[in-house]
Amino acid sequence: MSVAGRRIVLGVSGGIAAYKAVEVCRRLMDLGAFVSPILTPNATKFIGAATFSAVASERALTSLYDNVGDPSPHTRLGQAADLIIVAPATARVLAAYATGSSEGLLTATLLATRAPVLVCPAMHTEMWEHPAVQDNLAILRRRGVHVLEPESGHLAGGDIGKGRLPEPSEIVKAAEAVLAPQDLKGVRVLVTAGGTREAIDAVRVITNRSSGKQGHAIAEAAAARGASVTLVTTTDRAVSRGIERVAVNSASDMLEAVTAHRDASDVIVMAAAVADFRPAAPAANKIKKDGGVPEIVLEPTDDILRGLGEVKRPGQILVGFAAETDDVVANATAKLTRKNLDLVVANDVSAPGVGFDHDTNAVTIVSADGPVVEVPLSSKQDVARALLDAVATRLRRSTQ
Repeated sequence: MSVAGRRIVLGVSGGIAAYKAVEVCRRLMDLGAFVSPILTPNATKFIGAATFSAVASERALTSLYDNVGDPSPHTRLGQAADLIIVAPATARVLAAYATGSSEGLLTATLLATRAPVLVCPAMHTEMWEHPAVQDNLAILRRRGVHVLEPESGHLAGGDIGKGRLPEPSEIVKAAEAVLAPQDLKGVRVLVTAGGTREAIDAVRVITNRSSGKQGHAIAEAAAARGASVTLVTTTDRAVSRGIERVAVNSASDMLEAVTAHRDASDVIVMAAAVADFRPAAPAANKIKKDGGVPEIVLEPTDDILRGLGEVKRPGQILVGFAAETDDVVANATAKLTRKNLDLVVANDVSAPGVGFDHDTNAVTIVSADGPVVEVPLSSKQDVARALLDAVATRLRRSTQ
């Protein structure tokens, strides 16, 4: 979705990464957006307001006051905005926003808007990981604020860690995603995410390396496009307000949750890595080492995806995932046919930067009766958008 013609408030707070916000401003302008910059007083210690005034649609503002002819800039900007971006978003600004503080122009504008908000945190790793910062982000996510997490890399102090502001191109891409079309409004989407955990005893489990990132990205992207989303997940990842979260652990838990929501769902996306086998007789207590090496007998779990394909109602769209290491597309296509899927997302999890626990992915989306879509190595958010584009296309065709 293009930002062309949209009014975007670009908030810049006091971090060394403030210089990147100039490029964000320029890129938004190049795409046809009307950009109104707001700099906090601390931001001006890193970069001048005159720089933003030169490249933006209107003069950069730094204060609630001293604006001749504009006695209430925060309400003017907040009410007119189609989107507010805060890049970089410091720990201080995140705390003020989460607690409703309105002492500055930027935070007052954030409180005076009903437009979507995208915050792009940037800070040192220790600050990013601090429970207070993470709690504030959790509050903002629950309120529907979009969070573009920082990247790992070289930081201002010379160290390396997570906390680096994403590149301007990624921030603009995230902004476009927030302004995505509402082509899934009224559509009920069920998504599964994460790797199941199958009990060996009271403390040990058999599991896999799935982080749940791709499933969560799909759920968030579907919600952003207006869908009513239920997310069945094994992870403790935060979700945006409006997404119904169902926490599960084992394959049998997931089967129960999916079955409960199956019939009401228009689209089912099985992104979870469900165990194929589980211990047949898990011990009720912890197995002690002095008892010798235990023998663990496995039994198959229920094939949730196959079961969904067998009872799929007319018009319902079923999406599967195929994590492969060889003959990726061929194996995925066979899975699509065998399990009566409409779409299957195939990826080579042995490739660098692809699959489990990465922030990136590269996939091939195979359709039962449509084109094959190649998504090169990109963020899992990009993969989610590409998949939902394919889903939306099938939904439109089914109503014609």
